[in-house]
Amino acid sequence: MLRPAATLARALRPWIGPGLALGALGLALAQNAPPTGTPIYTCIDAQGRLLSSDRPIPECRDRLQRELGPSGTVRRILEPPPSPEERARQEALQRSQAEAAGRAADELRREQLLLMRYPYPASHQRAREAALQQVQASLQVAQQRLQHLDDEARRLQEEMEFYRKDPSRAPPTLKRRLADNAHQRQLQLQYLDDLQRERTRIEERFDAELTTLRRLWAAAAAPPPAAAEPARPSR
Repeated sequence: MLRPAATLARALRPWIGPGLALGALGLALAQNAPPTGTPIYTCIDAQGRLLSSDRPIPECRDRLQRELGPSGTVRRILEPPPSPEERARQEALQRSQAEAAGRAADELRREQLLLMRYPYPASHQRAREAALQQVQASLQVAQQRLQHLDDEARRLQEEMEFYRKDPSRAPPTLKRRLADNAHQRQLQLQYLDDLQRERTRIEERFDAELTTLRRLWAAAAAPPPAAAEPARPSR
């Protein structure tokens, strides 16, 4: 309900401005205050009218309202509900913050597990050497296989020398063996490339882990902050 004090403030607004009119409203409300403890709500509606009521004002549901005490002092400010666009932005911000917090928690757990797995530099170095040793063993076997295929290819080419003038006369079995050898050599070369990439990936992974572990080891080895010495009683 609109109170008479608001009528007085509206009458004064053209002469003293909206800010002083609000102050005049507070003074008038203090002089005509309802029983102690009853709040007074004030706002300026869409038409520029200064309204007051003993409950939140429906005409100002989309704008700021002030809750005044019996003395005219501001107890709190009621914010209008967010618009759909503002609500969407707030929800997007909350999702982004939740995702960032989740990533931070995952990273912390990963670091804790990494430190538990490699508590000392020597343990990490041993793991690196073991992983690289497995790849190196596979590389040696693959290289031996490729060397065997190369030797076989030379022998087959020597047999084809008998048919150099007319390769069409070469036996079908020899041709199939040559084609199969070429295919096997291509597969073996691809396998060797994969092993080389795997070795590089292992080195990069252990290098990245080592960078993180050096920070974690340093933090674990750092002495705890010294407790403040209790003050001695004065004599």
